[in-house]
Parts: sequence; structure tokens; C-alpha cells
Amino acid sequence: MAPPVISIVSKKNCGKTTLLEKLIPELASRDIRVGTIKHDTHGFDIDHEGKDTWRHKQAGAMTVAISCPWKLSLIRDVEQEVDLDDIVEAYFADMDLVLTEGYKRAPKPKIEVYRSAAHQHPLHAKGASNTLIAVVSDVPLDLGVPNFDINDFVGLADFIVQRFLSSSET
Repeated sequence: MAPPVISIVSKKNCGKTTLLEKLIPELASRDIRVGTIKHDTHGFDIDHEGKDTWRHKQAGAMTVAISCPWKLSLIRDVEQEVDLDDIVEAYFADMDLVLTEGYKRAPKPKIEVYRSAAHQHPLHAKGASNTLIAVVSDVPLDLGVPNFDINDFVGLADFIVQRFLSSSET
């Protein structure tokens, strides 16, 4: 069975990565195996010019992996963007929970991060999204979902565990 996937979303510079840096260790301290997927609509490059794997790609390899005793990295050309569910199924099946940074258009449960100093209005409006499950903000917001203080990662972790990871057996 695939692990639950929750997308952390926001407009630019609201603190998605910072929230994940606090939330992941809190969840991990509860023995929850957390995987993350960063979505980048602008493209990315993790290979560095001159390195062996870069040279392999430049020579025409469509898939390059680099491996050591404690990690594995894969670079693969794709014809089109790989579906989030397919990524989770292929690489995250052994996780208890997958958190994404981004994927705001994917039909997954979403937690919006909002900072009033960065933007006048949040990404979502009250009642406009059936996938918004919570808001993490520096100001109180009524978007019809639970609102967590931007520093309350423990409360947010409690919410996630209760909603997505608690056994419903009676």
C-alpha cells in the first residue's frame, strides 16, 4: 500500500523548506519514516560539470546512477513529467509518509504555508479548495481548515499523525 502523500505549498518565499526542516525531525523522532519530493517546475540540475556522472550524461547516457554504501542518486531523462503517484510507488513504498514541497496542482492533501510579510494574500481562499487540509501561518487565517502557528511544528506533526497515520482499528 502506498504511503500517504501531503503537499506543502505556498507562494514564493513563505517558508516551505524551513517548515519541512522542522517538521521532518519531529516526525522522525516518532519513528515515522518520512520521504520527501521537491517539485521544481523550472527544471533543475544536480550534476556538476566535469564530474564523472556529468561526463557520462554528456556522452549520451539517458540514465546515470551514483552509489556509495549509504546513498544512491539517479539522474534519468524522461519524455514527460513523471506522475507523482508513480514516483511514490517506485521509490517511496517503504516510507510511512511522503511530504512534497510543491505540487500545488496535484490532487493531494495540502498544507499551505503563509507569511504576511511575503504576500498580501494566501494561495488558497476559504472554500476554494477541497484538498487544503491545514494552514501554517504567522497570522490567524480563516480558510475553513485548522490554522497552525508558523512555529508550531509539534502541533502540525500531531495533526498529521492523527489524520493520516493513526490506526482506525477499533
